[in-house]
Amino acid sequence: MTPEERISTLFEDSIETKKRSKDVLPRLISYAGETIVQSLLNEGKVLSCGNGGSAGDAQHFSSEMLNRFERERPSLPAIALSTDTSTLTSIANDYSYNEIFSKQIRALGKPGDILLAVSTSGKSQNIIQAIQSAHDREMRIVALTGKDGGDIASILSAEDVELRVPSHSTARIQEVHLLIIHSLCDHIDRQLFGTDS
Repeated sequence: MTPEERISTLFEDSIETKKRSKDVLPRLISYAGETIVQSLLNEGKVLSCGNGGSAGDAQHFSSEMLNRFERERPSLPAIALSTDTSTLTSIANDYSYNEIFSKQIRALGKPGDILLAVSTSGKSQNIIQAIQSAHDREMRIVALTGKDGGDIASILSAEDVELRVPSHSTARIQEVHLLIIHSLCDHIDRQLFGTDS
């Protein structure tokens, strides 16, 4: 297989993963978007977290909320919990890496807030502890996962929503996670600020 053929195969795999996701996720994405909208209307905020590429996705969502997505509109309250290196390293050093998000949630989260938790495997211990802390704070969870949902799927409550990408490839899952994030941003903007003319 030539490099060009390999790249073409990767494009095809990505397209197929998006097609499978299109069959199962739109209703759940809409529900998750509405969950976030209702939180924002009630003066809530969105805390987001993830590791590695998923940290990048969590930060991407937060930046689209705080700055803008595809139109001019007021800033929306969102905090990416993976951006403060002093806080992250002090918690990891003094306590445990598994607590880097949960300790922040216990300090910053309040009832009615949303936790956007991103984990391609659903097995990240610090994300699992973050979800548990968010539940303790009476927050709702929007979880972006893949594969079989991992341990995250089993700890979500009936009021939470899991957006599980039907794939076992981390790269394909991350590609769809980005599309989900943009779909959520589009839904939030339309519900809060109306459709474009």
